[in-house]
Amino acid sequence: MLDAQITDWLASQRQAMIDLLREVVNIDSGSFDKTGVDAVGARFERHFAEHGIPSWREPSDTHGDALHAAVAKPGSNEKPILLMGHRDTVFPKGEAGRRPFTIRDDRAYGPGVADMKAGLVMNAFVAAAFQRFGGNPHPIRVLITSDEEIGSPSSRPVIEREGRAARCVFNSEPGRPSGNVVTSRKGGVFMHFAITGKAAHSGGNFAAGISAIGELAHKIVQIHALTDLAKGITLNVGLVSGGQSVNTTAPSAEGQIDLRYVAAEDREKMLAAIAKIIATSYVPGTSAVLTIRGEFLPVVQSESSKALFEDYQAAARQVGLATLAGEFAGGCADSGFTAAVGTPTICGVGPVGGLAHTPEEYLELDSIVPRAQALALAILRG
Repeated sequence: MLDAQITDWLASQRQAMIDLLREVVNIDSGSFDKTGVDAVGARFERHFAEHGIPSWREPSDTHGDALHAAVAKPGSNEKPILLMGHRDTVFPKGEAGRRPFTIRDDRAYGPGVADMKAGLVMNAFVAAAFQRFGGNPHPIRVLITSDEEIGSPSSRPVIEREGRAARCVFNSEPGRPSGNVVTSRKGGVFMHFAITGKAAHSGGNFAAGISAIGELAHKIVQIHALTDLAKGITLNVGLVSGGQSVNTTAPSAEGQIDLRYVAAEDREKMLAAIAKIIATSYVPGTSAVLTIRGEFLPVVQSESSKALFEDYQAAARQVGLATLAGEFAGGCADSGFTAAVGTPTICGVGPVGGLAHTPEEYLELDSIVPRAQALALAILRG
C-alpha cells in the first residue's frame, strides 16, 4: 500500500535526515546574516535537486531569499498543501562554530536545531517521499523563509500570498516538549523607541543636561506595568542602549519592546497605551519616537483548522503518537499570517524539541521519523 511505502521509506531515511540536519545547523543563519541564511537555502536547493523536485528562489535585497519547491500532481489545478518553515535563527555569527551540532543521549543540540531546522528537514524529506512514490491527493508546495525571528518583514507578503493560494498549511515549528502540536498562538508586535535628550558635562555643567537614559528608565517601568498575565498580555523591553560617556548626561537612548497578546482587541489597546508612554516626557525636555519593526498575528483555531488538526491527529495515531493533542503557545510564528487569511492552519508539527533560543536548545531525535510519517499520512488524507 502507498501509505506503507511512504512511511517505510521515511523510516529508512532517519540517518539521512540527521545528516542533513547536522549540515544546516552548522551553518550560521542569524536573521540579519543574509549570506548565511542563503547558504542554508542553497543546501536545501541541493536536496530538492537530488530528489528531482523543482525549486526556485524569490530574491530579497535585505534578508535571505524565500525558497520554494513543488511536488506537482500531474494534470492538477487544485490548491496545494503548503509545508512551511523558516531557516533563520536568533544566534550571532560564529555560534555554529562555538557550539556545533552534537548528539548526546538521543538528543541533538546546536543553534536552531529545533527552532526550526529539524522541521525544514522533515518537510524536505516528506516532499521527497511524495516525489518518489506519488499518491499525494493535492499538489504539495514547500516554502522556506528567512526572517521569522524578527517578525518576517520581507517574508510576510510571500507567506500571505502562498497561504491564500493553499488548501491548508502545516507549519513545522518544533513540536512541544509534551509531544503536542500547536493549535493556537499569541500575536506579537516588536517595537523600537528612540529618545533624544541633551548632552552636558555631568560634573561641570550637570544642570544643563537632559538625560535620555533617565527618560528611558521611566518609560521601561511604565511599559512593563502594562503586563496583564490574566489576559495573556506581556510587555518586555528586551534591549536597551544609550549614552555617550560615563561623565556625560546621555543625549540619546533607545529600547526595543516585545508585546504579546491573545485577543485581537488587546493589540489596539496596548499599542495606544505604549504610544502614550512614548509621547510623555517624564524627564522634561526629552522627546521620543516609536516605530513598529515587526509583527505576528495570533493563531485562532477556526472550524476548518480544527478539522485539519483532527485529520492530523488521526494520522499521528497511525504511527503510534496516540496521546498527541493540540496546545496553546505563547510564542508567535508565521502560522498566524496564514491563519489570518482564512486558510486552515496547524503549527508545531515538526520534530519535538525544547529550550529554543538558548544554548540548551535540544531536539528529540527519536521524534524525527514518526513526525515525518504523521505529516505524510495527514497529506494522504487530503
